[in-house]
Amino acid sequence: MNGRPGPDPHTPRLARHDWWGVVLEALDPRALARFYAELLGWEIVKEDADGAAVVPPEGVGYLGFQLSEGFVPPLWPAREGAQRMTMHLDFEVVDLRAAVAHAVALGAREAEHQPQTNVRVLLDPAGHPFCLYVDTGAGGAGDAGNADDADTEKAASS
Repeated sequence: MNGRPGPDPHTPRLARHDWWGVVLEALDPRALARFYAELLGWEIVKEDADGAAVVPPEGVGYLGFQLSEGFVPPLWPAREGAQRMTMHLDFEVVDLRAAVAHAVALGAREAEHQPQTNVRVLLDPAGHPFCLYVDTGAGGAGDAGNADDADTEKAASS
């Protein structure tokens, strides 16, 4: 991308200027950052009144959280006339039952609708849907597919 430096192995990770991330809105962004930091074992590297950010132990990606006074959580599954999910986060796990129990203990809740056996749709404390999934094929990342695509399970298991 123009205007961005390339990776430099000699620059300390937190001093780099090629970070990228996904930002979620919330009424309490700092609480949501603490939830994801604990869930993922990531570090909170920024926290102020308007938001926070968490980073994994390696790489230059992050999850950001920003204050949104009028935040309305999306509904899962979608319903006509209600706030729709426009994106969701997927996290691969090796033990789905243990990962779900951990997320729930931290404040997530399981969604009522579960379209796939190798994926669990959960709602974070702010109401954002996210998926925990077990890779059932050789495809790796992205095998969870679309959280509202019931045919993904058939494709992953064939």
